[in-house]
Amino acid sequence: MIPYILYSAIVIAVFLVFYKVLLQQETFFKLNRYLLLICMVMAFVLPLVPVPQQFSFRKAQVSVVLPKVNEQTPKENLVNTETAIKIPAAVADVNKTMDTNRILNWIVYLYWFGVIIFGLNFLLQIVVLLYKAYAKPAIVDGKFRIVEIPEDKAPCSFANTIFINPEKYDWETYNQVLLHEKIHIEEKHTFDLLLTEMMLIIQWFNPFAWQWRKELESNLEYYTDDLMLQKSDIHKENYQMSLLKVAAPHFPLSLTTNYNQSLLKKRLLMMNSKKSNLQTTWKYFFLLPIVALFVCSFNEPFAQSISKVSITKVDSKNEVNSRMKNTGNWFATIKNDKVNIQFKNDDDEDNYNSSNTTFPLSELGVLPQDKQGTFSVKRDAGTMEFTGKFEGNKGMGDYKFGPNKSFIDDMKKEGIDLDKDDDLLVFFMIDIKGSYVQMLKKNGFKNLTKDDLIPLAALKVDEAYISSIKMAGLGDLQPGDLIPLKSMNIDKKYIEEIRNAGYKDVTAEKLISLKSMDIDGKYIADYKSSTKNENGTDDHNDGHNSSDEDDIIAFKSMNVDKAFINSIKESGYPNISNSDLIAVKSMNITPDYIKSIKKAGYPNIEISDIIGVKSLNITPDYIKSIRNIGYPEIEISDLLAMSSLNIDADYIKSFSNTEYGKIAIDDMIALKSLKITSELFKQYEDLGFEDFDIQEVIAAKSTGTTPAFIKSMREKGHNLKSLEKYITLKTVIEN
Repeated sequence: MIPYILYSAIVIAVFLVFYKVLLQQETFFKLNRYLLLICMVMAFVLPLVPVPQQFSFRKAQVSVVLPKVNEQTPKENLVNTETAIKIPAAVADVNKTMDTNRILNWIVYLYWFGVIIFGLNFLLQIVVLLYKAYAKPAIVDGKFRIVEIPEDKAPCSFANTIFINPEKYDWETYNQVLLHEKIHIEEKHTFDLLLTEMMLIIQWFNPFAWQWRKELESNLEYYTDDLMLQKSDIHKENYQMSLLKVAAPHFPLSLTTNYNQSLLKKRLLMMNSKKSNLQTTWKYFFLLPIVALFVCSFNEPFAQSISKVSITKVDSKNEVNSRMKNTGNWFATIKNDKVNIQFKNDDDEDNYNSSNTTFPLSELGVLPQDKQGTFSVKRDAGTMEFTGKFEGNKGMGDYKFGPNKSFIDDMKKEGIDLDKDDDLLVFFMIDIKGSYVQMLKKNGFKNLTKDDLIPLAALKVDEAYISSIKMAGLGDLQPGDLIPLKSMNIDKKYIEEIRNAGYKDVTAEKLISLKSMDIDGKYIADYKSSTKNENGTDDHNDGHNSSDEDDIIAFKSMNVDKAFINSIKESGYPNISNSDLIAVKSMNITPDYIKSIKKAGYPNIEISDIIGVKSLNITPDYIKSIRNIGYPEIEISDLLAMSSLNIDADYIKSFSNTEYGKIAIDDMIALKSLKITSELFKQYEDLGFEDFDIQEVIAAKSTGTTPAFIKSMREKGHNLKSLEKYITLKTVIEN
């Protein structure tokens, strides 16, 4: 359970980083909403998804032929063959072997204590909200229920109920608040928040999960604001003013969609930001390789089974999964010094329910050739007696397994509790001996269980392997550490290779991570040499050392190789940091793209600006069009601002017929951010204003001093001579 929760926590963290780096600033709010919900569900589903062997980054699957003892054994205890016992995953084994460890127990208790506390808090919030919703009088407005509250709290909604204090707002603001909350209800945003709260109950210890809720709540507000502004009777300036009026220091419960959300500044910025181009939707597809990477890297060795041990050899097309009993039939084939025996019970309908096991020929003794006879295989856990005959290399007959009852007592003396015949048959098929248990104890593994012994023996973890691992510098190992090390073929040679490459203090956990990504000494050497700066040192702008394990794993996962790093350095960035390299790769920035931007007029552009330019899909043609329209020396920061606001040559040309001619870039950016067009200038001119400047137009638009407002004031007798005075009048009226 705990490994599953930790795996989910890692998935949530990676998905959150992906969202914040690539998608947070996109204005596809509806798409972002569904992505956040889907990713939240995927975080708990991915650890359960099996992956086909051919797609796994692990070497192979360990399958052991383990028979079943008798027909009367309960179904839940039946042991299948070939895939009968999947060797426990590395994380699961560590959890089992550490069950008796007091520290781990306290961690488990603490986790469940947190789950209970946050679960109770969740239920309490539900009760409080339902009480407030139905214990107080409500105004029914179609499918909406409006509950008036006297408290000084921000308006909010839950399910189909809106909570608001009507005495705090003027009529226009009150209506806009209701419209806002009705959108929350119509879009069923309560479902999003309930799902997020349930995630937090399980992931209460995970700071990324709390940040996830914050991002989801923010996106819901952006989405609702966007839907509000699409209404024909809602003016952006008035709506933004209502946000300021509604802002309050008291916030409702976390299960509600509330009007304020302490996001005021971000919401205003998002409302005025440039709409995302459909071409940027490629970023969403980048999630697919991340999901594939998770499943292929972790699920097979850790969530399903570990690598292949040649205990049985079975045709890969025929998945054998039988329930072997004490007695049945056998069919054998001799090949070289091995005998492959297929066990089949009387009630098996076909070969798909049979069990194959390979024995050394020497272990079977003298085989009866061309006549009926007997032979047996005797091991510590019991004896398998065979009756039948061989004709050449083929044989068939009956078998019977006789368990060694005294072996149970022998194992009990070693501290291993066996469940009679069930475990004896398992130990027989894997050939677990008493001497094997003693060897493990001699090498420091004192508190063994049968769940430790089965995978260790199946993986053939012998004394030579244990000694070699310890000689390589990995001491203080647990049985659960040996399992992934052996299953991934991590031996002394590989450990020394990694240490010689610079990882002097590498741990078993890090070795597993490196091996799972197929990182070897050569890759590390290439990484270190290619990430040195122009002075030959390993220091980077982001403060990380080039031998940092997290960086190298990130590089490998994103296919940031030596050739790519060198190509970016040769483009003019010899001291590029690891974090920038990862960003450059994720944005698909190529040397050709860098060259084109430099050629467009920015020969000394910083790598951070290159990333910004690419994120906005700025092309050399766009730069050229802005330069040709009259801005030959535009700064990169201004270029980024203009592109983000979708200021193009046509927009700039629209002001060419005004008396202002070439408008300063700062003013152009301000005009576009307020959606001021050349037509507005003409409207003010038609009202008789001749000496106003650009700053007055910007101020007029910001304060809502529209031509319509000026006309209404003149009808009331306010015949002022300048636009500036009408701006002042508007400000006084608002206050």
